[in-house]
Amino acid sequence: MSSLIQELSLADPYAVLGDKFSVPQAPTPLPAPYLMATSPSSLAICGISPKQATSAEFVEIFTGNQLPLQCKPRATVYSGHQFGAWAGQLGDGRAISLGELAGHEVQLKGAGLTPFSRMGDGRAVLRSSIREFLCSEAMLGLGVPTTRVLCITGSDSVVLREQAETAAVVTRLAPSFIRFGSFEHWFYNNDIESLFQLADFVIHRYYPEFINSKQPYTALLKEVTRRTAHLIAQWQTTGFMHGVMNTDNMSILGLTLDYGPFGFMEAFNPQHICNHSDYYGRYSYAMQPKIGQWNCYALGQAMLPLIGSVEETKSALSHFDSEYESKLTSLWQTKIGLTCYMAGDNELIKSMLEMMEINQLDFTIFFRRLCDIRLNDTSKDNYLRDLCVDRDSLDQWLSQYRQRLLKEPVESSKDDVRQPAMRRCNPKFILRNYLAQNAIEAAQRHDFSEIEKLRQILSHPFDEQPENEAYANLPPDWGKAISVSCSS
Repeated sequence: MSSLIQELSLADPYAVLGDKFSVPQAPTPLPAPYLMATSPSSLAICGISPKQATSAEFVEIFTGNQLPLQCKPRATVYSGHQFGAWAGQLGDGRAISLGELAGHEVQLKGAGLTPFSRMGDGRAVLRSSIREFLCSEAMLGLGVPTTRVLCITGSDSVVLREQAETAAVVTRLAPSFIRFGSFEHWFYNNDIESLFQLADFVIHRYYPEFINSKQPYTALLKEVTRRTAHLIAQWQTTGFMHGVMNTDNMSILGLTLDYGPFGFMEAFNPQHICNHSDYYGRYSYAMQPKIGQWNCYALGQAMLPLIGSVEETKSALSHFDSEYESKLTSLWQTKIGLTCYMAGDNELIKSMLEMMEINQLDFTIFFRRLCDIRLNDTSKDNYLRDLCVDRDSLDQWLSQYRQRLLKEPVESSKDDVRQPAMRRCNPKFILRNYLAQNAIEAAQRHDFSEIEKLRQILSHPFDEQPENEAYANLPPDWGKAISVSCSS
């Protein structure tokens, strides 16, 4: 087997920017590391074979104990608004970039202290690392733009969070980890030269279509706004809640970034807060679109010196509402089997969500069972009615729904056409907190089989997978009470 130390050739994407944007930082070795999980698709991106991924050398490299030849690890600086308040300088406090491989930045999360570490020890814990790995794979399976995870390595070394836990390192991938807060950092430090340098770097590397634009910075802000609006529409229609949508957790590429106290909606409640550190519900499910827009305005503020015009900046940002609403409506329509927009569709969707809230319907199970509804046969309705405390509200909505289906083109309204199409966009399996917790508890016993089992299931969330039926069930009572925080 060829040596990964010699074989991996990692470019230094930030070299052109200089040490002002990132500082050299070697990882801190972690005692006696072991491999917990790998992502086959991420291995393929990196050109690493499954056999190489089982080697001790692989574990040492992606724990940060050994470095590939010519690797120049760095930690980057950024700032941000946290829970709506300016937090000042932040940066990679427990993440270290090894460089770029196959067009993806390779970053070790939990590899030790950096100059930007604030509190803690620069380590990540097993619990949060498993959650990030599984959710990255789940979001990929769902078709939601996301950063990726290559692998998780663990150690029996103890770190302190809300309690004593064992350490882990997540190796994550993205074309870039540059955030809204990366731009805010230079704006609030009144370093406009560095702000221009960062913007030009982002455009040349990730948005080359704007290089020759008459107003490249305006075009950049408009496109980031559009991507963010579309991303949050996908979150809403998947029932995903990020939990900590600070500007330093918002990707300049429109990716879901920094998995912490996330959660997938179960009993539908628009005011649900998945992060118990979010005392005022700033990042509740219902607030995500508003906060996404707020974050875009924070980015627009930071880019104002680049654009040079308040009106032009506002114009670029003004597209958020229309892009979000258009994408949201389209996604809801697809979920309920509508192929074209008609007057009254928004009201139908609104009444559906109100009915779901009245009945506290499980978000994923409701939409998956809706796929079984037949146009001219009510025999399958009980699969949904059995979930409801107010069956009349469901019956009334299903009547409206069937009337709307009758207006669809004849071919697309047929049950044998509509139902498979709906199953392709309404997952049967999501990463429920209790499923992640089961995997975490097994891993604490050095049993990593449940991580792999969940990874396989979540990689194909739309498939029936009858052998895994138990993973699609309602959560047990203890699973409903799981609480996660910013340290999760």
